[in-house]
Amino acid sequence: MFDLDKWQEIWSTMRRNKLRTALTAFGVFWGIFMLVLLLGAGKGMENGIWREFGAGAQNSLFIFGGKTSLPWQGLKPGREIKFTNADLEAFRQRVEGVEMVATRNRLSGEYTIVRGTRNGSFQVFGANGEFFRINGEEVKTGRLLSPLDLAERRKVMVIGERVRKVLFKPDENPLGQYVQVKGVFFQIVGTFTTNQNQGRNEERAYVPFSTFQSTFNQYNQVQLLAITTRPGVPVKQVEEQVRQLMASRHQFDPVDKQAIELENNEEEVARFQGLFNGIRLFVSIIGVLTLIAGVVGVSNIMLIIVQERTKEIGVRKAIGATPFSIVSMVVQESVVITGLAGYLGLLAGVGLLDGLRYAIEKSGAELPYFTRPEVDVGVAVGATVLLVLAGALAGFVPAMRAANIKPIEALRTD
Repeated sequence: MFDLDKWQEIWSTMRRNKLRTALTAFGVFWGIFMLVLLLGAGKGMENGIWREFGAGAQNSLFIFGGKTSLPWQGLKPGREIKFTNADLEAFRQRVEGVEMVATRNRLSGEYTIVRGTRNGSFQVFGANGEFFRINGEEVKTGRLLSPLDLAERRKVMVIGERVRKVLFKPDENPLGQYVQVKGVFFQIVGTFTTNQNQGRNEERAYVPFSTFQSTFNQYNQVQLLAITTRPGVPVKQVEEQVRQLMASRHQFDPVDKQAIELENNEEEVARFQGLFNGIRLFVSIIGVLTLIAGVVGVSNIMLIIVQERTKEIGVRKAIGATPFSIVSMVVQESVVITGLAGYLGLLAGVGLLDGLRYAIEKSGAELPYFTRPEVDVGVAVGATVLLVLAGALAGFVPAMRAANIKPIEALRTD
């Protein structure tokens, strides 16, 4: 039952000791505030790193040619390993557990893409349709490259959003328009967007892989192979098959790590997951220690309050106050301090994170490996509730001490 007199008395006690109450509350406020900020910063880092991965397949393996570093069956080290179209077919037929196989070539350096009076220097690639699904580019307008584009060696192109902004006016539709690369005209059939590499991957243009090979004199050359595994098949298992297959096809020692370069995204994801788990554990430990410090401060202050009010408590007990009423009075005061301070700390932390997120989005800034700092409201509220319960526990020990005071001894206290 709500007791107005008791709450007025608690407020009066807190008002008489403004500085002490404020310092106690600040310890609790700071604990929740820092916990929210640390959680938000950790989430911002996690979001930033996942942004670098983009929408690409996490169960993917990228394979690049390298140079041999070991002799093999009479062949000297230092040979350059170059992939061919036959390697692409070998991957599809001989590597078990593969779901998709993609290829990609690029023109060395940046080439000028010309469209009427507008032009810009961008990277130009040749790829098949599977590459976009593996690498994570997402269609914005139109379409991406299709199997028919490759089969018929069509001179079509898909451009990134940053390329579109340079070559076209904001109100212009790029679809169906023609651009020129090294004297060759390509028709734009789509635009794409991606968050990878802080959005700089949008400064790219893709044409069908078969068209790229025949147009830019890269017959039977494959610079990059990319594959994904079927569900339940570890990329590491396929990685070993790939190394063995390429070693047999290109005559190098299978243990030669420099002959081909393998980029296992599944392992990268696992490493980052371990990093995130470590960050969350660190934040939790720091937050809990900070909250404990605040709760200990509340307990100490309540002990002092009980000591100062010993005579008052004795009078209360002498005129019939029950031990429960004494305990509830002290515990409620502790809960008020921790609850109010914790709530204000929660509001301040969430408000600061929202303000920071708004400022980043409004300015258009792209911070490396950091974006959208946020906190799980459920976790923050749970921490605040836990803090209030801890505050009640912190006030319980002094309250029990107050309840056990004998009236005659309390009245003799100076």
